[in-house]
Amino acid sequence: MTPDHVNPEAPWPHLADLARATGAAGRDLVERLALVPAYAERPEVWTDPSITPRVRRLSDSRGFARPDRWYAGSACELPPIAAHWSAAAYGPRADVQSSQPRADAARWQRGGCAPAIRAIIKAACAGEGLIEADIVRLFAVEGRDLDEVIAAADQLRHESVGDTVTYVINRNINYTNICLYHCGFCAFSKGRGSKDLRGPAYNLELDEVARRTIQAAAAGATEVCLQGGIHPSFTGETYLNIVRAVKAAVPWMHVHAFSPLEIQHGASTLGLPLANYLEKLRDAGLSTLPGTAAEILDDEIRAIICPDKLRTDQWLEVIGTAHEVGLRTTATIMFGHVEQPVHWARHLQRLRSLQARTGGISEFVPLGYVHMEAPLWRKGRTRSGPSFREAVLMHAVPRLVLHPLIKNIQTSWVKMGAQGAAVCLGAGANDLGGTLMNESITRAAGGVHGQELDAAQLQALARRIGRQARQRTTLYGVPGKEPAPRSRRLTDCQEGRRVAAIGL
Repeated sequence: MTPDHVNPEAPWPHLADLARATGAAGRDLVERLALVPAYAERPEVWTDPSITPRVRRLSDSRGFARPDRWYAGSACELPPIAAHWSAAAYGPRADVQSSQPRADAARWQRGGCAPAIRAIIKAACAGEGLIEADIVRLFAVEGRDLDEVIAAADQLRHESVGDTVTYVINRNINYTNICLYHCGFCAFSKGRGSKDLRGPAYNLELDEVARRTIQAAAAGATEVCLQGGIHPSFTGETYLNIVRAVKAAVPWMHVHAFSPLEIQHGASTLGLPLANYLEKLRDAGLSTLPGTAAEILDDEIRAIICPDKLRTDQWLEVIGTAHEVGLRTTATIMFGHVEQPVHWARHLQRLRSLQARTGGISEFVPLGYVHMEAPLWRKGRTRSGPSFREAVLMHAVPRLVLHPLIKNIQTSWVKMGAQGAAVCLGAGANDLGGTLMNESITRAAGGVHGQELDAAQLQALARRIGRQARQRTTLYGVPGKEPAPRSRRLTDCQEGRRVAAIGL
């Protein structure tokens, strides 16, 4: 739309009129670029190289114009649609313990959306596996259909896991930022080197890993999460020694560690089959694996963003083998770069298939691409992360697609911000993840949401949306066997008091 003039008091009023008329006709008005979506999806083919990066940065995953100026990991204000979804999700419900379906969440049952979308939602809620085209259609919804998908996901969350918001008190220990691999989205070891983001190269000694574990325990953590780059000197014995150092320092600490890439690297350097190496890690004290390094489980996309990393089948093999030897894992998706909704659909289908076979995935974690310092974005080769609409849908659609096999959907306050995470809790998510003392990977990519959100802040976040928050263990149990599960900010404690608190 090209107006002849703009009234500062009521800019472009004819667009609002057109949107109402379009809605009355059962259609949705969506902004596009000057280049129509079919061409904007592939700007490297259809545009001059001098403008290709700009087209990418202004586009969403479908080739439409990016509908908001919110970015994952940024301090941007939430777009107006966030208030609309929050009001729909939390306004009508005063009794957070009610077992009755929420009026707004159940609207789809009364026929408020398109019949095709209603049928897909009904099939998903019945636990049926959806075909690729149906999942893509859920990711494409707009207007009333979009509202209904979000409401249905939230209702399914209510029925599946209840209204309590969960979180774990944990500490991140990133033991090195030196890496052999060249992932185009990763600024952790390959950013511009800005000291306030990545800082200098480092490789922690085992004594330092142990010291940070003791600090975490004294601050109330029940879990340490350990991941790092693939250092040239690391072997499978390195990872075994890291686990042993943690367990020697705090024997009861839950060790949530090592991406599938690290597991594959460790096994190959020792010449061991995956199962044998995972058994060694398990026997040394490894408790669970983070399902990171998944990015998008489609080799078409991996060839662009991480061509030297493990393939889709290799990721699935590591995670599946971990389940077979008794190690539970999480599963993630990193979205908003070069992929389209069809790739999201394939990713979810592969996770559902794996979970149906092994049952070992404890939670699904959407991770929006933080673009600001990512090498591929700086070269103009990716989008600027997901839009807010896409980020919220990436919590709602997996709730439907993965039902009833994966019950926990985690929202990342590091990627979404506290306010954005609150919206996702009304769109299918039930878990806020961890307090993440010393989160550094997202900060290296330009994220600004801080390195820790303590238990009191997570509880306050849940209260603001009319829900209650409860501390959990890594595997969604109730803490109680570990000593003194108190949560304090790590920086508020002196190390001597921490050591004394756990009797070491």
